[in-house]
This record gives sequence, structure tokens and C-alpha cells, in this order.
Amino acid sequence: MSSYSELIKNFEKIRSYMREFYVYGFKSREEYDKKSARSYDDERRRMESWLGDHMSFVRTPEGKNVFISIDSRVSGHNPFYKAIKAKSFTDGDITLHFILFDILHSSDIVLSLPEILKEIDEYLSGFKSPMMFDESTVRKKLKEYIEQGVIVGEKIGRKMMYCRADDIGLPDITDILNFYSEVAPCGVIGSFLLDKEEDKTDYFSFKHHYITSAMDSGVLAMLFKAMREKSTVTVSNTSRRADEPRKIRIIPLRIFISVQNGRQYLLAYQPEFNVIKSFRIDYLSNVKIEEPTPRFDELRAELDKMQSKMWGVTAKKNRYGEERIEHIDFTVKIDNSEEHIVRRLEREKRVGQVEKIDDRTYRFTADVYDTSEMIPWIRTFICRITELHFSNRTVENQFKRDIEEMYRMYGITEVEI
Repeated sequence: MSSYSELIKNFEKIRSYMREFYVYGFKSREEYDKKSARSYDDERRRMESWLGDHMSFVRTPEGKNVFISIDSRVSGHNPFYKAIKAKSFTDGDITLHFILFDILHSSDIVLSLPEILKEIDEYLSGFKSPMMFDESTVRKKLKEYIEQGVIVGEKIGRKMMYCRADDIGLPDITDILNFYSEVAPCGVIGSFLLDKEEDKTDYFSFKHHYITSAMDSGVLAMLFKAMREKSTVTVSNTSRRADEPRKIRIIPLRIFISVQNGRQYLLAYQPEFNVIKSFRIDYLSNVKIEEPTPRFDELRAELDKMQSKMWGVTAKKNRYGEERIEHIDFTVKIDNSEEHIVRRLEREKRVGQVEKIDDRTYRFTADVYDTSEMIPWIRTFICRITELHFSNRTVENQFKRDIEEMYRMYGITEVEI
């Protein structure tokens, strides 16, 4: 049996395997040809150590296909967080971490960098094989902890002085963390905090539990950081039409999350084509934050304005800033006891208007960038729609073909559409 370490240094590697097997498709050992069979077996066993309670398989003519199976009625926590928590550290990382917090164990202790280095040398002098930490390494680590809010740095005269931040007592927020960890972007933060709680009771169950976004937490955190700093990023973007990811340069503006399927999208400006467009976050990797851009506020304001014509994540403007708008209108007829249909129209519409024609007839109209994004919602009103018009005839014809196919499946004939 091949040996493997449960801890991982490069999460992007395991993220790639998880996407291939548990998100995009159930592949057998023989179908997965990107790596060697031995590499496949090692990573599969590693994932089983985290997800074993939720893994199932089926046998097909092509081989054994493994997949994730979760019953949200009995499992209130995202199992993919276990993979994120399996991050490993070097001996130097973990040693320096504990030495620094042992030296700065109280907010009353205030030391300069040379004084901290001297204390570190005294700590390490008792080691049989002493480690060495240079001034640059310690300064960077202290800067990292200042950004995280656990160390306070203050310049006194020409010296930068460091001390421990005051501890903050948290109230009993277990129920809040249980909810946050399962529904919020980067919910793994809540999961880490829950690990410190003695009460592990699951307070929530979810009818629609979108767990696969957990694997994108690292990418999402970097994008949030870039937006906070109003910076440009370079990122690798995977495409189904290309064998290798393409490196692109973009300005991240907002994160959109679908309430229908949980999929996460980045809306970003791509200077190469002078357009604002959407990118699936599960297709992004290797985010590198570059310099701040003076255009961030301008571009975000433009995106906010465009949202009045966006049903989903499509924003159709060409490189010259010219919009391509599509019109949709449909009329619904309700019975006397179906006022809830009208309330649904008002509640669920993201853009557009609902107009009352008479006591039983209502018309919905909207001008959007892409009417095809509205099709799943429009289908939910099919049995009450009396008229339907798309300015994009291709979308309208496809919609009608889908309805005709549904009628054929149910053996319904001679219906005019």
C-alpha cells in the first residue's frame, strides 16, 4: 500500500481532485488520466480519511465510481472543511509561532524587534540542533500577526514596538456560528471557531445545503482581500474548452452567489477586452494580488448601475461600452384563489415590472442583458402563461422546443404553443 501523509501543503492539488470526483463528475480510476494511477490511489485514500463517512460508490461497465452522499437531515456541518483544516506547517513555522506568543504572552510586555530576536536566540540555545530565524523572517511574521489583529505594532520614536493584543471574550454565539459556517462565503472561519466550542449540537438542518463551495474558500478569501485593497489580481482560469488553465489579469469587483444552486461567481473587469464579465470561482486558482488600481470605485459603480439589467451574472457590453439589451414579457391568468401567484411575481422578480391588466390577468415585463437566464424562473409559471414574447427569437424558439419535448414525453399531442 502506498504511504501518504494526511496533512497537505498545497491545497490547490487536493482541490483539483475533489472537483474532478465530487463536483464535476464521478470518474473511475481508469478514466482519470491526468496523473498516475499511484497518485490517484494516494489522493483517494487521503480524501477518504476526511470524507469516509460520506463516500459511496457505484459499479459501472467502466469501473468503480466514487461520489459524495450527504443526508442534510442528519448532517448539519460541511464535511469539506476537514480538507481545509488538514493544512500542514513546517517545523520552523510552528516553532516560531509558539516562541513569539510565549515571549509576548501579555499585552503588558512591549518589545522591539532586536529585543524579540534576542529572546528567540535564548529560547533556541537549548535545542540540540538549533533553528535560525533571521530578522526579515521575524519581521514578516510579526507584520502578518498585526494584520490578523493578534499583535499590536506601534512606532515609538524610530523604533517599532510590539505587544500582544488584548484578548476579547466572545459571548455564547454557537448557534450563530453553526448557521454562518454553513451558508456564508468563507464559512470555514465559523467552522474553525466552532472547533473551540464544547457544545457541538447541530442547531440547523438545510433543505438545500451547498457544500462544494467550501473548497473555494482560499480563492474567495484572496478575492475579498483584493477588493478591500482595491487591487488588480492575476489568476488562473480553467476552461472546459482548453486543456490548460489560462492566466488572466482582472480587477475583482463583487461576488455573486446563486440562491438556486449555491454556485459562486466573481464579477470582474478584464482590461484585455475592456469588459466587465463573470467568472466561476470554482474555475479560478492561484490568485496573486498586484498593485491597487485607481479605477476600482469607478468600475464598481458601473457594475452597480448595470445590475438594474442583470437577471443573473451576464453583463453584455462590448469593448466600446455599447449595451445589448433583450426584452421579455409574459402574461399570466390566475383563478380567484391564486393571489399567491401575483405575490410570487412581485417577490421573486429581480428586475422588471408587474402590471395588473384586470382582476385575473397580470403582465410581467423586463429589459435585461440575457433573457436565457430567466428561463428556469419563467417555467414555474407555465400552466398560467397565456402570452409570451422574447425579443431574442433564438431563446424564444428554444423555450418552445423544450415545451414541445415535454408534451411529447407525457404523450400530449395537438397543443398549440
